Amino acid sequence: MDNGIGVIELVSLGGFSGGLFLKPIKAAMVTDIGGIGDESFNASAWRGLQRAQKELGSNVRYLESRNAADYTRNLTALGREGYDVVFAVGFLMEDALKRVAPRFPKVKFAIIDGQAPNLPNCLSINFNEQEGSFLVGALAGAMSKKGAVGFVGGMNVPLIKKFEYGYRAGVLQANSKARVLVGYTGNWDDVAKGRELALTQFNQGADIVYHAAGRCGLGVIQAAAQKGKGFYAVGVDSDQDHIAKGRVLTSMMKRVDNAVFDVCKRVSNGQFKNGAVVFGVKDGGVSLSPMRFTKSDVPAPVMKRIEQLTTMIKQGKIKPPYNDATFKQWRPV
Repeated sequence: MDNGIGVIELVSLGGFSGGLFLKPIKAAMVTDIGGIGDESFNASAWRGLQRAQKELGSNVRYLESRNAADYTRNLTALGREGYDVVFAVGFLMEDALKRVAPRFPKVKFAIIDGQAPNLPNCLSINFNEQEGSFLVGALAGAMSKKGAVGFVGGMNVPLIKKFEYGYRAGVLQANSKARVLVGYTGNWDDVAKGRELALTQFNQGADIVYHAAGRCGLGVIQAAAQKGKGFYAVGVDSDQDHIAKGRVLTSMMKRVDNAVFDVCKRVSNGQFKNGAVVFGVKDGGVSLSPMRFTKSDVPAPVMKRIEQLTTMIKQGKIKPPYNDATFKQWRPV
């Protein structure tokens, strides 16, 4: 599938690659609230820039946003400093980007999980989070001993509903009688709130809780560690399995790092294209983690079924729901 961000093999930094000249660039990002210490979404984007520094010789940096007022200030600051490409990490920066991007036509801007303005220097990068969440749900539904699992979201917005509905469908795919408990923290950085919601769901009968809540999700993982054997959290965006070894069943990895790196490569070789790209299971944009600490807990038939479901999504035989309407229409296959 042509996703608009091709992978180009590098021969040498600052030289030719496939007939294309690679030049060192300046690349930067503006984090959403939660910062690069969230071990999740922002951290993944930063890893992409660090890879660009290592493999492309890029000069990289980030500015952290403490609140919404920082979005415009940070994007403007990087535009004024003449960065070749600036990443707005999060849909909440859509309005800020609309104000800033037209002022700096020589700077390329890419927004993660949002809609960029229709300008020659702007790109939208989105993911089919419902696909990876479906696989997480199928695993959780098959592994639950209690027939109940949980979901903790951050802000109750369409983006996070994609995680929720995909997950709920996957759970029902594995166990049509399972209960799915759902709660939202209302923000991205309240670790204590994430822990509180997860403990509530565990105490209500869930034995596995999936989070899509940014830094709040660290609290969900803390709750699973507190509950101990027989209870699991499921991480998101980055591979979070190491945070509580053996208590994070898997993580729904959203390869923001790869997308950021590929855009940097496009800018470096002069092949940047405006518009929009979407990554899913088929092209490795979303996937389950390697499960380094828990794979031995999962019966072989369950893993085989997850592999089958993955193939079916790639082939278009399963199209996980992403909102209320598609979830109501969805039926297990």
